[in-house]
Amino acid sequence: MNRNRRRVLQAGSALAAVALAGPGMAAGRTPSSRLPDVHIELRAIRDEVTLRPGKPTAVWRYMGRLIAGDAAALQMEGGTYLGPTIRLSRGQRVRIELSNELPEATTIHWHGLHVPDDMDGHPRHAVAPGGRYIYEFTVLNGAGTYWYHAHPHGRTGSQVYRGLAGVLLVSDDEESTLALPRGGYDLPLVLQDRTFDADQQLVYPASNESNAMMNGGGMHGGAMMSGSAMAGMMARMMGVLGDELLVNGRSSKDLEVLPRAYRLRMVNGANTRTFKLAWSDGSPLTVIGTDGGLLDRPQEREYLMLAPAERIDIWADFGRWDPGAPVVLRSLEFDGGMTRGGSRLPDGSGFDVLKFAVLRGDRSAALEPPQRLAHLPDAQPQSAINAGLPKVFDLTMRMMAWGVNGRSFNMLQASPEETVKLGTHEVWEFRNEGQGSMMGMVMAHSMHIHGVQFRVLKRQVSSSFAAAYQTVSAGLVDEGWKDTVLVMPGERVQVLVGFSDYAGLFLYHCHMLEHEDAGLMRNYLVQA
Repeated sequence: MNRNRRRVLQAGSALAAVALAGPGMAAGRTPSSRLPDVHIELRAIRDEVTLRPGKPTAVWRYMGRLIAGDAAALQMEGGTYLGPTIRLSRGQRVRIELSNELPEATTIHWHGLHVPDDMDGHPRHAVAPGGRYIYEFTVLNGAGTYWYHAHPHGRTGSQVYRGLAGVLLVSDDEESTLALPRGGYDLPLVLQDRTFDADQQLVYPASNESNAMMNGGGMHGGAMMSGSAMAGMMARMMGVLGDELLVNGRSSKDLEVLPRAYRLRMVNGANTRTFKLAWSDGSPLTVIGTDGGLLDRPQEREYLMLAPAERIDIWADFGRWDPGAPVVLRSLEFDGGMTRGGSRLPDGSGFDVLKFAVLRGDRSAALEPPQRLAHLPDAQPQSAINAGLPKVFDLTMRMMAWGVNGRSFNMLQASPEETVKLGTHEVWEFRNEGQGSMMGMVMAHSMHIHGVQFRVLKRQVSSSFAAAYQTVSAGLVDEGWKDTVLVMPGERVQVLVGFSDYAGLFLYHCHMLEHEDAGLMRNYLVQA
């Protein structure tokens, strides 16, 4: 990367900046004097959207306005609570102004993008109600499917559930040379699950009261917690599952397609639910991209696992099916470990995700996926400064609080093992072996590292969890760049992480959002 993009912070000044960069700093941000290539305003607002028959549903959402840049950079759609789709190109200078019109503090995290620490949406930069924050960065990532969402401490699950999320797509010169489906044949598909009450309002069980209980004890002034607080506490421990699947923030799950190739950009925007995607007729799925962009060549799988926050790009040739034939993308049954209840769609159950209606049309436009996609260098674990001795991150629960190596989230804290050197690579190992868990409770976790794209090196599962693991293992796509990885019960996963361009304080956490809100999130500090 260019040296003028590099932020050089000494360890002491980095921590001093952290201490000063509290919520009050947000209102004082001033834009750079350099004109951006793309300038967008996002207002976080309360709104109503008609999602189901009957009353409109109260939501929180992002409303966008393009101030400068190509008109294609911002695409608003009706009938959804999701924010606008943002389209950027590698190398562009971007300015996005957040205006918080909500009754509580919020931030925006640019999930998967490589940006400076004060532009990453860390909760220490939370924007108070009525405040503004200016995010400025250069797009350093390659072409791929990314997204953005709210990220305040303890409230990420609630705010995303209410609607604060959107898709962000990056293109680059390498991708533009490939014969890929474009325009209306390039479809972002955000999968989320929600529960509605009889008045068509969203029901979110993991309450603020339950969060206080998990972080400060089990009683209020000596009184036992209420039934609703207990239910909320369990929701934070187990995660929130909805009764109904929504696609792109809508209840309708039927799509009309022509008999030709499409690029389906699947985004798991659910709070907790993991999907096991498969075609209903057993046809293989063709994968062309993962979290951080295109693979080097297409991969075929019988089914695909998609954990919260993961993305996967599927090449779907609907010319293979006859017009009028039912084409259904399903989520198959699997054993995910500790079962999360309280939903009409239990964890690991089977259900339809999308139904495609193939229309009559010209099949001559059919494309074959390019056999060479992106240049993807081999992962080189020997380049890590701790090659052969990975840093261990145990995913733990102690005293009813999630944590890493027994530590829950602290806004400004990074331990010595969470401190890394700018310009180096390390091997990290996430261990999900139920350390400290009550009653042997072991759940899957979806581990996300902010500010980087990493490579998955190795998976190892203990024999006691081998049978359950066999229900998901063939659908894991570890090739390519990743920023989020599914760690199953009883599993150890090693990843190779590089730390370039930016020093400062970044997050890593479980992207099962209630786990994150309940403490399964930590900082790591990049020192120059």
